[in-house]
Order: sequence, then structure tokens, then C-alpha cells
Amino acid sequence: MIVDYVLNVAVSVAAGVAALTSAFPGLLPFTLWLCLAVLALVTAVNLKGIAHSARAFIAPTAVYVGAIMLVIVAGLVRGEPATVAEHAAQAGNLHTVGVLLVLKAFANGCASLTGVEAIANAVPSFRKPRVRRAQNAELALGALLGIMLVGIAALIEKFSIAPVGGVTVLAQVTRAALGDGPLFYLVQFSTVVLLALAANTSFGGLPVLARLLAADNNLPHLFALRADRHVHRYGIAFLTVASAMLLVISDGDMNLLVPLFAIGVFVGFTLSQAGMVRHWVGARPAGWRWRAALNGFGALLTLVAAVVVTASKFAEGGWLIVVALPLIVLAMQWVNRSYGRIGERLELGRTPAPPRPRRSVVVVPVHAVNRLTREALAAALSLGDRVVAVNVTHPGNESEARRFVEDWERWHPDVDLAQVFDAHWRLDRPLLDYLNGLPEAHVFVLIPEVEPEHAWQRMLQNQRGAVLARALRRRTDTVVCRMRLRVADHATAAP
Repeated sequence: MIVDYVLNVAVSVAAGVAALTSAFPGLLPFTLWLCLAVLALVTAVNLKGIAHSARAFIAPTAVYVGAIMLVIVAGLVRGEPATVAEHAAQAGNLHTVGVLLVLKAFANGCASLTGVEAIANAVPSFRKPRVRRAQNAELALGALLGIMLVGIAALIEKFSIAPVGGVTVLAQVTRAALGDGPLFYLVQFSTVVLLALAANTSFGGLPVLARLLAADNNLPHLFALRADRHVHRYGIAFLTVASAMLLVISDGDMNLLVPLFAIGVFVGFTLSQAGMVRHWVGARPAGWRWRAALNGFGALLTLVAAVVVTASKFAEGGWLIVVALPLIVLAMQWVNRSYGRIGERLELGRTPAPPRPRRSVVVVPVHAVNRLTREALAAALSLGDRVVAVNVTHPGNESEARRFVEDWERWHPDVDLAQVFDAHWRLDRPLLDYLNGLPEAHVFVLIPEVEPEHAWQRMLQNQRGAVLARALRRRTDTVVCRMRLRVADHATAAP
């Protein structure tokens, strides 16, 4: 489903842009940039948390269905095309009708069924009785899909429509049925909007799926985090980046992406229907045999479609899905095992011993006597039983070390000072060695840092605090605290 959600976005965006460039051929050289722009727009809408109202989908869907029905009726009534259709050279593309060609045609035709699983996935969103309403919706969708597919196929045959580079078959059928007037552009624009909404369904589905997988320790837990608008930003970000990569790799070509989408969908169809066969055989309700036979036959058909599409499109990108599916499973297993090891070390599920106070010491790295040092020591005195200021110096800086000690004695903060020397001009190693020699069981390290007034001023900092914090977290069990002094707040304060 993760693969399907990503490919659904890429396919829907590419198909929508293909409909737009069919109406305005001058935009064809900018196909990829248009795809990325549409993807960015859909992402921005979802990050705002305003893209999950089902009612917003009703009007554009009704307009699209009505427009396609108008194309079919007008085309069937016409005796000849309103606009002469362009024909590509087909002389070199004739094939003998054999088993492989029939299977390939069957598999390609099955690609039109992708998306019908969305109703099954959304059963909990229906009003009660949910199952009955979902079944009725599925039947209505099947009827509409069948009418549109058969109707468009009849018009393709009637008007002898053939593939033309840069123009979708639907655009050719629409032009032949309705001409080049306003109705033609209505169909194209409604197609663009509907396909953008189709891409949006993945933004509602994948983040929720990622949250469920994260809750079961199969994905990093950050995918379960929600932003202030109740959106899963990390799931949305992953979906956007993965879809953008596919669009860039395929150069926004819908014809390259659709077969990849079909492979993932057919694998999902096969697994779900095989699971239903197992369910019927295990539960054995009334009429379970014919139900199991129906699902088993469906699983066989979708398996054939998956194998045929994969084999025929393997060199054109089908290998990507063949490789991606097992890699995703292996990655999830690795994440699950990692969380299992962490949980074992944290003794999850077991009641720990009651907490007891322990002797503690707070170590404050210092390098000068100033306001930052004063604020850090004041905070440290509130945290631990004992406070030690540590100054790391080097044998070549004896004069600077003496000057620091003189400033410290003149200030007299009533805090112990420890000077540690390192001949290799290192910052972290001498501090780590000092911490390892402390007798206290609980050690805090308070690292004072300046929080600049403006973001661009971060480039002026020496990053000493970040280096120390990273080394301490990786090599010790100390509690690391990074105290930031906001210079903007203290700029006008009295000394």
C-alpha cells in the first residue's frame, strides 16, 4: 500500500498535467515543472490540514462524470468526428493476436480498475450500516466505471483513435465528439481537477497508514507525530519527496508510471483476495464455498495481471517495484527488531523499582568570566548537590590559563574550579576523562550557549557546545543540558 500510495500521487499528477498539455500544447516542454508545481500545491494544502473534507470532492467529481457522459453521448450520436483525428504511424506496430498479446491487453485493461480499493479501505468512514453503504458505493462505482470505459472504448473504435505523442487518448476522443469549443476545455479542466483530487487521497491515506505502522514499531515513531493542525507532517513529507523523485526519474511521463502503479495494485489485490479465501475457509459461514471460489478466481486474475505487467514492463521500470517491495519489508523488519531491542533494555511492560535520590554533581564547561558563565553557574547551583566549573586549556596557552584563574579568583563565585590540560588541543577528550573520575553516581553537564538575536548570526558561533554535547551523548551516561542565553532579552537589561 505504501508503494501504491506513492505511485498514485505520481500517476495522478502526471495524468492531470497530460490532460492540461493536451489542451494547451505549448505547455508540453514544461511537463515536469508543471508536475512538480501541482505536487507542491497539493502538499501545501494538506500541510494546512484543509484537504480532508469529503464534501469538497463531490462537485468536481460530479462535473467530471457528467462531462465524460456528455462526451460518450455526443460521440455516439455523431456520424463523423467533429475534428479530424491525428493518426500516428501504425504500420510497424501490428502484431499477431496470440495468447501473450491477449494477456498483455487484459493486464493493461486491468490498470483501469486501480483505485476501487479506496472504498474498501474507507469503510470506517461510512455512516451506519457501514458495510452496506460501502457495498452500494462499490456497485455504483463499478457501474459508472464500466459505462465510461465501454463508452470511451466504443468511441475509440468508431473514430479510429490512435496514440499520438503529447496528446491523451481522452483528449482525442473529446475533440472528436465535442470539437475544439468550450466543452472540450471543460472536459480537460475537470480531468485535471479530478486527478489532483485523486492524488490527494494518498495524502489522506499514507500518513494514517504510516501512523499505524509506527504504532506497531514497523516504522520510525516520528511518523506517528501530529502537527498543530492534526496532520502527520512526516508522512506527508515522505510521500511528497518519494513522488517527486518518481516524477523526476520518469520526466513526468504518465505512460511510464501507470504500469508501475498497476504492478503494486495487482500485488495488493492478489494478497487481499487470497486473504479472503483463507478467511472463508476458516470461518465457513453459509455460502462460504462460492465466496471462496469468487475470491480465489479474482486472486488468480490479478496474479496473472501482475505477472504479465511485471514481465512486459520489467526493463522499463518494473524492476523498481520488484526490488522495492521486498526492501520495504526488510526495512520494516529491521525497524521492528531495533525497537524490540530498545524496549528490552528499557524494560517496557515491567514495573521498575521506585526512584531514589542519588548524590549528584553538575559540571559546567567554562572558558571565560562573563554573563553567560554567571547564568550557567546560577542554574547549576539549583540543579545538583555540588557544582564544578571545568576549564579546558592547553600547555601552549599558559598565560591565558593564568589570566583565566586570576579573573576567576577576582570574581570569587564560590564554585570549585578544575583546570584540565590537553596537549593535543582537543576539546572533548579531556572533559570525558575528567567526568570518568568523578565519584558521584549522577552527573549533569550544563553547557552554556548564546542564542543569537537573528538566525543568520548562528554562522558566527564556534559550535563548541554542539561538539561537546555530541561527544557526551555518544560516550557517556551523563545528563546533558544545553542552556541558551538569549542575547536579545539581555541586551537592554541592567548589569
